Amino acid sequence: MSLEVFGAKGGSLLSLANNLKLAIAISVFHPELKLVLDESDSKLVLKDKKSGFELIEANAIVKYLANDFTSSDAIDFEESVLYPAVKSNKKDEVSKVLSQLPTFGKTELTPSQIILFASVYAAVKDNGDIPWVTEFAQLPKVATGIQNALAITPLEREKETNTGKQHVETGHLVSKQADKIVPKPDERNILITSALPYVNNVPHLGNIIGSVLSADIYSRYAKNRNYNTLFICGTDEYGTATETKALEENVTPQQLCDKYHAIHKEVYDWFDIGFDYFGRTTTQLQTEIAQDIFMKLHNNGYLEEKTTEQLYCEHHKSFLADRFVEGTCPKCEYEDARGDQCDKCGNLLDPLELINPRCKVDGNTPIVKESTHIYLKLNDLEEPLKEWVLTSSEKGAWSKNSKTITDSWTKRGLEPRCITRDLIWGTPVPLKGYEDKVLYVWFDATIGYVSITANYFKDANPEDYLKWWKNPEHVDLYQFMGKDNVPFHTVVFPASQIGTGDKWTKLHHLSTTEYLQYENGKFSKSRGVGVFGNNAKETGVLPEVWRYYLASNRPESQDAHFSWDEFVAKNNSELLANLGNFVNRIVKFAIAKYNGVIPKYDVKNIPDYDKFENDINTLLKSYIDNMEAVNLRRGLEIAMAISSRGNQFLQDNKLDNSLYANQPAKSDAVVGVALNLVYLVSAIIYPFMPETTIKIDQILNAPALSITNKFESVLLPGHCIGKAQYLFTRIDEKKIEEWRNLYGGQQKK
Repeated sequence: MSLEVFGAKGGSLLSLANNLKLAIAISVFHPELKLVLDESDSKLVLKDKKSGFELIEANAIVKYLANDFTSSDAIDFEESVLYPAVKSNKKDEVSKVLSQLPTFGKTELTPSQIILFASVYAAVKDNGDIPWVTEFAQLPKVATGIQNALAITPLEREKETNTGKQHVETGHLVSKQADKIVPKPDERNILITSALPYVNNVPHLGNIIGSVLSADIYSRYAKNRNYNTLFICGTDEYGTATETKALEENVTPQQLCDKYHAIHKEVYDWFDIGFDYFGRTTTQLQTEIAQDIFMKLHNNGYLEEKTTEQLYCEHHKSFLADRFVEGTCPKCEYEDARGDQCDKCGNLLDPLELINPRCKVDGNTPIVKESTHIYLKLNDLEEPLKEWVLTSSEKGAWSKNSKTITDSWTKRGLEPRCITRDLIWGTPVPLKGYEDKVLYVWFDATIGYVSITANYFKDANPEDYLKWWKNPEHVDLYQFMGKDNVPFHTVVFPASQIGTGDKWTKLHHLSTTEYLQYENGKFSKSRGVGVFGNNAKETGVLPEVWRYYLASNRPESQDAHFSWDEFVAKNNSELLANLGNFVNRIVKFAIAKYNGVIPKYDVKNIPDYDKFENDINTLLKSYIDNMEAVNLRRGLEIAMAISSRGNQFLQDNKLDNSLYANQPAKSDAVVGVALNLVYLVSAIIYPFMPETTIKIDQILNAPALSITNKFESVLLPGHCIGKAQYLFTRIDEKKIEEWRNLYGGQQKK
């Protein structure tokens, strides 16, 4: 046979209509021929290899193959009315003319009916709306022709118009919180505090993950679970360290506090720490509340007066508070130990224990002199405190190190502890004869949580802070801090609460971190060693990446080390290659193939879907269990594992152009499920990377999704997603040495 028939390339309705005409005509009139594509030419053509004769118009080829050149009303209608509509590649244009479709007395395999059928079928397929089309398609030779035409025509499926409309299951969204958050009956009410950062320096990365960032992660988790949650913090501003730093900078203590409060606030804002209120302890309400607690302890007999020996500087004629003294540590012989604690070995010290003590103000050797102070009789509060520790630590599932540190205090027996100091900068002691003394900062500072909450409500309903702090039946208090702060929160503060006799909300869960070290060295707030909050900003790396790295390296059970190599690797290998790739791949495919409109789909078209859904729900349950237990690092690992499972899901189901063209029902289901999985991932990473979640929600054109107990389709068919955008960028490995040299352990002054 010298004839060859080549079909039309492309996936338009017109290409399909023309290929249907040729394939059916071949099946009916010349089954020995085969319809193929010419790789070197995109046009359809019938060729006679011997004579060189060619036809390049589909209707003419059908008539030639049938050897029937008779005209008909059906062919005239197809060529003048239906064909232009099909050529527009718009089904709605075709639909307008189908009502004018000619009718036939009976179904026959003639050129007229083949030509008309091909154009109609290309637009409506076998949807059953036109009986003649359905009947004609079922003829064996026609069915063979349809199959052959579809095999060489990767039809471009008609895309829905992206109107930007949202179609979201609203029962799974994050609830809007009130302007002023108060406990609600019959809801879970969570009060979250972060250890109050001290205003004598810029916070370093260890400070940030040790308290404020960890608290923020849990706060965002709780709020995304729709728990009624209040997160408060503020700067701790009274005490020796403030006076010392003020002397160094030649400013007043108040000026120093104002300066560093603003610096702390700027750093935390950059790290996207979502306090509901960030206050400070140098307020009138702090004075009133601290003095009220002090006087209740005094009136209840839990305070006593003692005369003690202290170091006194004869040169500038004043008693030296703990941090105004330096000397050699009696435990480890470190020569620059402070009067209250040794930076090297971590032991708490008494200034009188120091070997070769010296005044930090002028370097002179102090003398020992008597001074009278007030002591909190912890020994008289020991039994009720121990009972509370036992109950709270078990019920609230304190972190292991919190319990260990607290037990080390209670097991050796509690002794009276001095709660006043010979200073100017602090809350005045409200007793006659103590006008020149102030409350010790670690008695005073923990009361700051209460006064900061009171200041949050000051301009609304001033007494509402009591609904949080004197409501133990309906409020759970979660506190976050580094391990060096534990005794003041599990011994001194709760003992003070018990001693007042008031019905206080006391600690429920305590999450304590170990130390984050800097590469091969050690952070030191007092000596400015390490990478600090402002340094992180200077790198130009997004806060989200810093939050992710610090959370993934959170020192929960042992000390951890900051590493520039690991920092860059986590951005490139985890954020970019895992999370960024998953979101970008499915979103770009959905926009390219579906115009960003979620199609109607049935998960039954996805092989082993039940196993996939079970995998996600198992991971999701583990994520929730760990986050509820404040195992934040593990929670982040599981969130990223869910993202990895999403990448695997796309890979297993081979989402590509071939799937879209040849298995449309499966493609639709994979796209619908994957976009909903992206939505779930956006919710579970929110505690760690809130701005990334906001970006993903913008991409999905969807409101904030709450963290639910199981994976469900919340983005419904017809929902229109937005534009694609990159979530992360690659960090050049060359930056590692540059940053290591630039931030080699010395904070910029």
